Amino acid sequence: MSFALKSSVILSIAWIATLLLRRQSAAIRHVIWLAAAGALLSLPLLRLCLPAFSIPVPTPGIIAVLTTSSTGNTPAAHSVAIPASGQARPQPVRRHFQWRLALILLWAIGSAVALARMLMAFAGLWRARRSTTPSPHRALAAELAAQLGIHRPVDVLEAAADTMPMTFGIIRSGIFLPSGADQWSRERLRVVLLHELAHVRRHDVAAHFVSQLALALHWWNPLAHVAWRESLKERERAADDLVLQAGARPSEYAGHLLEVARSLRMPGSFGALAMARRSQLEGRLTAILDSRARRGHASRAFALAVTALAIAVVLPLAAVRAQERTSLPSDVDATIREATAQHNPAMLDAAAAAFEAARQYDTARKLYESAAALRSEASGPNSADYGIALLKLGDLEQHRNRRTEAGAFYTQAIQTLGERPEAAPALTFLGVTALIDKNIAQATGRFDEARRLGGTGATAATMWMGVARERDQKPAEAEELYRSALAAEPADSAEAAITATVLANLLNSQGRHDEATELLDRAAAIQKAHSQPGVVRPGVFRIGPGLSAPKVLSKVEPAYSDEARVAKYQGTVVVSVEVGADGLAHNTQVVKGMGLGLDEQALTAIEQWRFEPGMKDGAPVNVLATIEVNFRLL
Repeated sequence: MSFALKSSVILSIAWIATLLLRRQSAAIRHVIWLAAAGALLSLPLLRLCLPAFSIPVPTPGIIAVLTTSSTGNTPAAHSVAIPASGQARPQPVRRHFQWRLALILLWAIGSAVALARMLMAFAGLWRARRSTTPSPHRALAAELAAQLGIHRPVDVLEAAADTMPMTFGIIRSGIFLPSGADQWSRERLRVVLLHELAHVRRHDVAAHFVSQLALALHWWNPLAHVAWRESLKERERAADDLVLQAGARPSEYAGHLLEVARSLRMPGSFGALAMARRSQLEGRLTAILDSRARRGHASRAFALAVTALAIAVVLPLAAVRAQERTSLPSDVDATIREATAQHNPAMLDAAAAAFEAARQYDTARKLYESAAALRSEASGPNSADYGIALLKLGDLEQHRNRRTEAGAFYTQAIQTLGERPEAAPALTFLGVTALIDKNIAQATGRFDEARRLGGTGATAATMWMGVARERDQKPAEAEELYRSALAAEPADSAEAAITATVLANLLNSQGRHDEATELLDRAAAIQKAHSQPGVVRPGVFRIGPGLSAPKVLSKVEPAYSDEARVAKYQGTVVVSVEVGADGLAHNTQVVKGMGLGLDEQALTAIEQWRFEPGMKDGAPVNVLATIEVNFRLL
């Protein structure tokens, strides 16, 4: 959900609320508009401070549970294509107009102009305050202030003869009266002062500043201008209601207001509250003369309730960005050109990660290679930035089960990164590859080097060093290494679940079944905590009356990953899949994973299955199924 949409939601809620409360007092409606302005200002700040959250749509029920198995005897197939070089070729630079950047720049200019006007207005009021003299009507103002329950000092100053009465000052309130006020009747002077003091009592100058600041930041939104006009209107009507509650006769007050608006000029300052704007005069006069209008003030309880409701609306809106999925660019080449023009490799990394999550690996690689080329141009081919970009390419190829290509990228990353801790995962991968090839000495050297570099990759290297020691018939050393890795890993991490399972297998082989069971229970609890519910999309059904479950017609048994086989790692991967009306598997998603390449193998196999689709009212339909893939070593 974009920032523009969120602000529009807030303003729309405020507009609807004021419509529903149109028969209530103006003060109540003004509180709602003020709360909306405060919510608009807090939205970007809360977005930075609050953690992102998502609200996944839970699976409405298990539709069908299908089970398949894989044994360690199944050979793992992977491509043997080797890149000629880990270097990525830079994409051609083609300059074109950046609409997004232009819009951001336009917003910034508009907001800067609006904020500058505000600052100039407050500076002008400060100068005017210092240059004016106290008004001779201060005693009457103090008497009326006490009548309204105002206990703080209010400066009453004399301005030019044709100046509209107005209120200003957030910290210390002040009122400008025209020097010609000496010619007014006492009743006119009384209602004018009452109106301005009503603004002081209601803290309207501070509210005006909040609303004006919200408008300055949201000047591009038509709803913000509607909110601004409505806030001004309700504020003045609320002040009029206080004047009438103080004993002014509606017809006489309306006459005085009309005469003041006719004879005095509007100030140019945006920082003060002028008594009468001609554009609002007709509506105000109608409201003043309406004997049925409610003129009560907004109670503190109501203001607190509105504030609580505003918080309840803005908090989830500010944090809901986690639900905003990175969309897959429709034109990958255009994305590369735009990122190249902006020298923004992070844009390409984000797009590549989205394609990788969608299992569109070729496109992801193209984007990662372009990002690597940009980093090489900016920082040099021997920089840490370029080395980390090569690691991302290696990770991608590892996810594709292309160990040879992954090894080539990782080897070049190690050469580029040197002794940096970021090279530890690449060294660990090469060590695992050596272990798969039964070269224990080479694997041990790689793991030692990764552990020496430290960082997060060193812990994984410690676990794999334990695997190497176990294969070298040194179970005591293996157990010590497993336990060391388990102590260093976060207690609830997926890595801890893997290490606990591998250690449990070693203990089981030694007849220490109670200790092994405790570790397996811990691993199962971690995997359950990390499980995600399947997402039900529109048009997908679940089993129920009149709907038959899909059936497997043919299936491909999942291959056992090399990493899992060498670590003697086994268990169950749970996959959510939509069985389409075409009998194919769509939108596969790991619900409960295991790691070490087994999740990817399960998805790869299931995507090749063929089904007899579920039937509803005699027609094939899309049905959500849950498939359990058991990986067992013989």
